[in-house]
Amino acid sequence: MSVVLSTIVWAQKKELTLVVSNPDRMQRQEVVGVSVIDVYHRLGVKTGTPLVVKNALGQEVASQVTYDGLLLMDAAVRPRGTAKFTVAVGQPSSFENICFGRQYPERVDDIAWENDRTAYRIYGPALQRNQERAFGVDVWVKNTPELEVEKRYATELSNHPRIQQLKAEGKEDEALLLEQQTTYHYDHGRGLDCYKVGPSLGGGAPALMDGDRLIFPYCYRDYEICDNGPLRFTVHVTYNPTTINGQTDVVEHRIISLGKGSNFNRCTVWYEGLNTSERLAMGVVVHEEEQDDLLLGQDMVLYADPTDNPEKQNFQIYVGVLFPEGKVLTQQLKYDKPENGITGHAVGIADYEPKSRYTYFFGSAWSKNDVRTFNEWKLRAEETLHALRSPLKAIIDD
Repeated sequence: MSVVLSTIVWAQKKELTLVVSNPDRMQRQEVVGVSVIDVYHRLGVKTGTPLVVKNALGQEVASQVTYDGLLLMDAAVRPRGTAKFTVAVGQPSSFENICFGRQYPERVDDIAWENDRTAYRIYGPALQRNQERAFGVDVWVKNTPELEVEKRYATELSNHPRIQQLKAEGKEDEALLLEQQTTYHYDHGRGLDCYKVGPSLGGGAPALMDGDRLIFPYCYRDYEICDNGPLRFTVHVTYNPTTINGQTDVVEHRIISLGKGSNFNRCTVWYEGLNTSERLAMGVVVHEEEQDDLLLGQDMVLYADPTDNPEKQNFQIYVGVLFPEGKVLTQQLKYDKPENGITGHAVGIADYEPKSRYTYFFGSAWSKNDVRTFNEWKLRAEETLHALRSPLKAIIDD
């Protein structure tokens, strides 16, 4: 036994060096990852051993081991430069969570998540049982890097009973004042919910097609939160069986991930029970109050949404979908006449083959926060596509 133990000690390394290289002639700041299994192997320790990551100055930095086997860190790398990190066995410190989400059964089973840029939600079984027609991805804007969603739900929901009581007592003015002071549909200095979803794709949901008609998924059936910060949030959602072009019991799956510092979610979608090639659309709803600020590119769809009250809000929510793999047809699917203020959708359409998985990116920004104009939104989308196609390279340096 002593011989075996001494062999294990001899095989262990004190620390590893991770080198992140930037191939571009511009500054890059991104969450990067390496295989955590490779890290454990090189360190000579068992899987699951706690790890500490430090930067070149010797400061501990936030790190995360993901459900799919990556060790993440947030790397800033100068043009054509490298950044070095060390990894060693140890108990990591607690860092402020940047990426967080959960299910909110107190609000009809919403799943909401956020990072330091913005927040999103999708709708759940309780809402579907209420027969409210809300299908796509909702966008909650914010102008703070701090987590906001928990506070918004708590403030909004805790005041509903009092507002209803005031209305029942005929105190309409008091009820209106309290609602204005507490609702997340008003901006109290840190952002709000003013994006209209309804019976649409919202800000980036997928949908199979029947001719030129979108077959909207309703609300998710099951979910699993796979990652929950501090650098990445990931959720796997499964939808109810539906009929697609005569094929019954077709089940949609999505894995959605959002990382620190990114305006875009990664979404991988696939379908069980589908036996024929189909057209898959991914895009954003277009509202009748704004139809000009719309870009259909070869690998992106971008739109400046006017919010639920353009004249009084006087700002825009920038939404978009990116297709780094290409091979899509981008187009506007228009309704014959507007329905509930919706004129149609701007989408990218791809050929979906049975048993395959398709990955795209959907995201948003707010004109009162980090992206002030539609031109800036286009630049943000172009730089994101470039980063996806030419990522920072992280290697373990022996």
